[in-house]
Amino acid sequence: MTLEQAALGVVDAVVVYDGRLLMVAAQDSWGLPSGAPQPAESAQAGAARLVYELTGYLVDGTSVLRPQGTAGEDARPAVVCQLLSQAPSAEARLGPEQIRWAPFAEAIDAGLPEAVRDYLVGHTTV
Repeated sequence: MTLEQAALGVVDAVVVYDGRLLMVAAQDSWGLPSGAPQPAESAQAGAARLVYELTGYLVDGTSVLRPQGTAGEDARPAVVCQLLSQAPSAEARLGPEQIRWAPFAEAIDAGLPEAVRDYLVGHTTV
């Protein structure tokens, strides 16, 4: 099984739009939409499905950010997703108060995995 098939069991979705990152409520903070792909589902397809189920936004998982570490949070893949819908579906599991678009500068300091922080830093306008 390859990384693209989410061998590690959990995938993070990195949904970016207009200099902002889609974040969801996670315990007492904000984090990336994440979860386990279905059996035989690629990381990209799993990330897109999870974002839709959680937030109602339709996205397309395009590329996998390779994990920087070999253990812990940084070991799981993160998938960069392109936003395909401007408004979320009413069928989302999370309510509007549990979903937010954070500016990159704020998101970078939110305890994200290193590969995601590096991606955001590389896409932050100066």
